Amino acid sequence: MASVAAVVAWDGANGGIDGLKSLASNGVLQGLAVAAPANVAIASDVCHRFRAEKLRSAAEVIEALHWFEGTDASHLLWVLSPRVEITATTVRRIADAAADIRAAILFSDYFDRNADGAVSLHPLIDYQSGSLRDDFDFGPIVLLSRAALTGLPAAITIDRVADEFGGWYDVRLRASERGPVVRLPEPTYVVPASMEVTAGEAHFNYVDPRNREYQIEMERVATAHLKRIKAYLSPPSAAPVADDTPFSVEASVVIPVRNRVRTIADSTRSALGQKTDFDFNVIVVDNHSTDGTTEALAELAAAEPRLIHFVPERTDLGIGGCWNEAIYSVNCGRYAVQLDSDDLYVDENVLSRVVAEFRRGNYAMVIGSYTIVDFNLQPIPPGLIDHREWSPENGHNNALRIAGLGAPRAFHVPTLRTIGFPNVSFGEDYAVAIQLTRWYPLGRIYDSLYWCRRWEGNTDHALPLETRNRYAVYKDRLRSIEIAARQQ
Repeated sequence: MASVAAVVAWDGANGGIDGLKSLASNGVLQGLAVAAPANVAIASDVCHRFRAEKLRSAAEVIEALHWFEGTDASHLLWVLSPRVEITATTVRRIADAAADIRAAILFSDYFDRNADGAVSLHPLIDYQSGSLRDDFDFGPIVLLSRAALTGLPAAITIDRVADEFGGWYDVRLRASERGPVVRLPEPTYVVPASMEVTAGEAHFNYVDPRNREYQIEMERVATAHLKRIKAYLSPPSAAPVADDTPFSVEASVVIPVRNRVRTIADSTRSALGQKTDFDFNVIVVDNHSTDGTTEALAELAAAEPRLIHFVPERTDLGIGGCWNEAIYSVNCGRYAVQLDSDDLYVDENVLSRVVAEFRRGNYAMVIGSYTIVDFNLQPIPPGLIDHREWSPENGHNNALRIAGLGAPRAFHVPTLRTIGFPNVSFGEDYAVAIQLTRWYPLGRIYDSLYWCRRWEGNTDHALPLETRNRYAVYKDRLRSIEIAARQQ
């Protein structure tokens, strides 16, 4: 029979701790350890209290694991907030399930309770080897087995890859190396409306300069994990594919579009307005628009021979499929440079700068920097996204931890044609980038080249949970495939 001890991260909710104390006092939990700041008094004969702010530093995590080693419980319940509502029945349920399947880590779906008292299912997603990102959402309750935790305090102390921020991240990566990480697809607890559940860093926090120290530490932890699972790669050094293909132009700006009549003319003019000392064109792949986009593009193309506007025969294309239509066409230039149908280049020199970077470094891929703006091009937080976390020595490894590599993205077309894009409308660029960085060095431009508009028409605006989960599963799968490839 599985037995459970619990470590709880203090967040100021006495009621939640009292509920877990009750489970401990009636024998459901073997013991209860509360990580709380030094100025918080938690008096209880069933609680062990140790000094901690957020239960995330290496020192805090090591102390929690040492406490667990002093119990004889088979599993440790890691509770990120005591305000969750969990019963004796469900503690036993998740512990028995973890024991039966010999899970190193087990987590589950849960119920959200809104302010009116109604509950709704909050499904999470399954864990994969590619779920190594530090913002993977386990929910606020995670169960870890003793077998997965044995010896970890010493390993964490010796390796010293985690320090102030990455203790929990280090533990869960190490535990995942020792056994399966299992999601129980059933709700086992309730999260009240008053509790703010965070799935990790906000979308752009990983490139916010204020979080630089956090990101450096997380990269260190993730890199150590990749080394242990033999998926770490030395810096890539391959040259781009031999360029013996004749091209009618040196560069093409590629704009996939569907139903963007409000923005497509601005984006297209931004591309056509580039000043270069080489020939270029603009390829707009119009994915069967129905809102007037097609007519607007036809009018522009009639006056501008450099604008290649075509509607594919296929009707099953995502953004990646539209990119393939462009890069495999006879119209495509030697370099293909991305521009989304919502967005603009910051000035008339962007294309020249990107091509110059290709020529300078003989790269297969170049990525610039962009500024988040509103529809009227006024900067909005976090502003400049320059991905200075990238390093030539380890960026290709850290790319498996973070959400993306930046924009605008540009490609050496002969090399890109050896891979092509997956026919999806989310993550298609990430799929290509992590493959290319397996072999090829990446060129970077850290000045802002691109106005990235955030407005109500964006395809990623206010996504429902089901869609967010689907996108997260797909990117994790891309990472899983890439990890398997790198392990070979």
